[in-house]
Amino acid sequence: MYRERKQALRNRLRQERDAMAFIVSPVHIHYYTGFKSEPHERFFAFIYDAKQEKTYLFLPTLDYEKAKEIAQVDELVPVSDTDDGYEVLKKVVNVDFVSLAIEKSILTVYDLEQLKAIFKNVNIIGIDEFIANERLRKSAEEISNVRKAIDITEQGLSYIVDFVKIGMTESEIKMELEFYLQSLGAEQMAFDTLVLTGENSALPHGVSGLNKVEQGHFLLFDFGVTVNGYHSDITRTFIIGEGSQRQVEIYEAVKQANEQAIAAAVVGQALKNIDLAARKEIESASYGEYFIHRTGHGLGLEVHEAPSIHSENNQILKEGMLFTVEPGIYLPSLGGVRIEDDIYVDESGKVNVLSSYPKDLTYIKG
Repeated sequence: MYRERKQALRNRLRQERDAMAFIVSPVHIHYYTGFKSEPHERFFAFIYDAKQEKTYLFLPTLDYEKAKEIAQVDELVPVSDTDDGYEVLKKVVNVDFVSLAIEKSILTVYDLEQLKAIFKNVNIIGIDEFIANERLRKSAEEISNVRKAIDITEQGLSYIVDFVKIGMTESEIKMELEFYLQSLGAEQMAFDTLVLTGENSALPHGVSGLNKVEQGHFLLFDFGVTVNGYHSDITRTFIIGEGSQRQVEIYEAVKQANEQAIAAAVVGQALKNIDLAARKEIESASYGEYFIHRTGHGLGLEVHEAPSIHSENNQILKEGMLFTVEPGIYLPSLGGVRIEDDIYVDESGKVNVLSSYPKDLTYIKG
């Protein structure tokens, strides 16, 4: 898998007169080398020298032993805390290049100035779009990791629904859920877990706090875990005790929007159709103004990556894409409902709903 990725990168660099790639995003370094690390302020860079067809990984010395067993590169170059990473770079790699390919959306101005001082009169080209397009098509191994993450997530959801009791706080439920997920083998939480109840559930990016679970409230869970660097992202919403007719109406509208959006996912058709299908369903239920975000986003090594599932995206749905479908309705005085699934288009063009936790309205007696 990593060899194929580097071959594709080499072919792109050869189009630029055998350019050198300088890649610093930890996510992209993981993508090309298999080595995952968070270097913080330390020097961390993956180099592909297309002239010599040689790869380097410059990394903090403290990660060197671990990387020796994992990193798929030709040469590891440790950089100590007292070293200047760019000075080390200058001594190790060939600096005679016409073009240098960088992540323009990630590299800082300082980094760019350092590179220009090393690679004299070099032509700087952006490689962000190329990498994003490469990452759009997920391999079988990538999807296997995502499936494992989803399985852990859904086991956690089944557990926590039985754990919830009236009077518990969002934070109390969140802590129990995360502890259980880690006991199942989650490397870490994919993002900050959302356990939101009452009016707090009307905040798509709310923060779990001391709000208590009460009769008649929505209780929304939005969370995921990481397995081998790959993420899950699932949302389900419940009602505590007995809900009002309006709560049921809102829930059913979101459920229908979720299902219609998934049905609109057709290979060869524009991604915007997925969003428009969800939006049409919610608008027909007279809640259009309360659906305040896009319908979904790409998923993989990052929780939010390409493609973006919104109403203006004319990008075509293709084999290998992995993304979420997560319509929602949010009423500030009542609360919110969101139902989110993880969707994968396999090599045959079949649309697979990887998440399987039931979507029928469920009441938690507490």
